[in-house]
Amino acid sequence: MRPAEIVASPVGWAEPGSATPLAAAGGLARRVGALCLAEAQKLRHDPTEIFTRAIQPALWLLIFGETFTHLHAIPTGNVPYLAYMAPGILAQSALFISIFYGIQIIWERDAGVLAKLLATPTPRVALVTGKAFAAGLRALAQVAVVIVLAALLGVPLTDNPLRVLAAAGFVLLGAAFFCTLSLTIAGVVLRRDRLMGIGQAITMPLFFASNALYPIKLMPVWLRVLSKANPLSYEVDALRGLLIHTPAHVGTDFAVMAVSALVGVFVASSLLARLAR
Repeated sequence: MRPAEIVASPVGWAEPGSATPLAAAGGLARRVGALCLAEAQKLRHDPTEIFTRAIQPALWLLIFGETFTHLHAIPTGNVPYLAYMAPGILAQSALFISIFYGIQIIWERDAGVLAKLLATPTPRVALVTGKAFAAGLRALAQVAVVIVLAALLGVPLTDNPLRVLAAAGFVLLGAAFFCTLSLTIAGVVLRRDRLMGIGQAITMPLFFASNALYPIKLMPVWLRVLSKANPLSYEVDALRGLLIHTPAHVGTDFAVMAVSALVGVFVASSLLARLAR
């Protein structure tokens, strides 16, 4: 059975009013898993996309990172600038993949797929959550390539598997949030060209208004305020703490990212019906 058939199938759902919370949670998990499986199959059919998308973050590490490491222009304490920058580029990779995910759901609407999915017993929250985690899966595949490149450039990344798994979790949460942000924008603007324009307009401001390239303490006051409100800053802080052992507030970072992703899922879910009209 194909993943799309699994998502659309009503099997496993109890009659309305008779489903227990555990059964409902199990049904939600199955549908989210099916959407993630569909995304994994897309990657398997076109693995070159992972490497072509990794070109831009590779250029950031090879050119920007190496140059500023030798210039010593940005004070990062005892951490070499390339090592300081690497977690920010990992987060950037996830951001660049997920922020345009709304284009896919607009294409599905135009092809009639979205209307069919909304006509099934699959909750809208499951559809959005599946898209969010599918974006996270795609982001993890690209991040793995960037991590290998960073290690080859001499970035002293942790070899603790638990820290690596926790970092992967933060990449997943970050991609999920920015995917839901893209889906929310899609539900508002309804057109691919408008979504593409807005995505291009906000991607670099989100990146530069974070601590991905430089410490927050170096920013002007107004930019510090924006950075504190930017979920990307919390993702980068956690990745630095986990991967290169810099001081970090991992608990706070997780709380902010988890709440942001949950809010994003529910807001995007509420706009699905408008998108499908």
